[in-house]
Amino acid sequence: MTVGKERRLKRIMQKDNKTVIVPMDHGVTIGPIQGITNMQHIINQLIAGKADAVLVHKGIAKRVDTSGTGLIVMLSAMSNLSPNINSKVQVCSVQEAIRIGADAVSVHVNVGAPEEDKMLKNLGKVADECDVYGMPLLAMMYPRGPKIIDEHDVHVVAHAARIGAELGADIIKTNYTGNIESFKTVIESCPVPVVIAGGPKCKTPKEILQTTSDSIKAGASGLSIGRNIFQAENPTLIVKALSAIVHGGASVEQALKILGE
Repeated sequence: MTVGKERRLKRIMQKDNKTVIVPMDHGVTIGPIQGITNMQHIINQLIAGKADAVLVHKGIAKRVDTSGTGLIVMLSAMSNLSPNINSKVQVCSVQEAIRIGADAVSVHVNVGAPEEDKMLKNLGKVADECDVYGMPLLAMMYPRGPKIIDEHDVHVVAHAARIGAELGADIIKTNYTGNIESFKTVIESCPVPVVIAGGPKCKTPKEILQTTSDSIKAGASGLSIGRNIFQAENPTLIVKALSAIVHGGASVEQALKILGE
């Protein structure tokens, strides 16, 4: 690993090699939904909660102040208005992310989708460019496609995560498999840090706190959670509560007290 990549990774991962990332690339995928209509406002709230990094598309990155947290620029995109939503295409280069001031970049791959070949080819190309420029790469590896019956099945999740590591990613984001024992299998078979995705909005804050706690017990290196943070009643407090679990080893009950519950 180059010195540049090591230095940038330290802006994303804390000394415990764990991280709390808040992705807000949803504006391209599903539009300006609740919580991300005013990007600077939500970013200020996340910084106040001491999120380790935010993840946004290049246009937003150019227009907001992320001082106080790491900046990850998303390189992949496709809207849900497309008839082929699972086919993510590259919309930003590593070089452009460097010019913006990114600390890392991210690529989205839907393993099992009809266009998996194109997405994997792009992942390999971006990984090489990241090595050349000393840029950390977060690969969002999701099992999605005609042959995928259960996107949270341990076998397909472990396979997707391993593909990302095999092709050069520095951090893998993927689905939580639902329990500690099965997710240990994912962690043990992936040679780079794994962070969990948040998925759809949970009914209660306790749900996402419990999922985070269980994933950390399984060996995860943190989380990359969007809607369950930026659509929370108090995004600053939910980030603090999640960080207490990820970085402080807090229990779910202790984290709930941060939320005043």
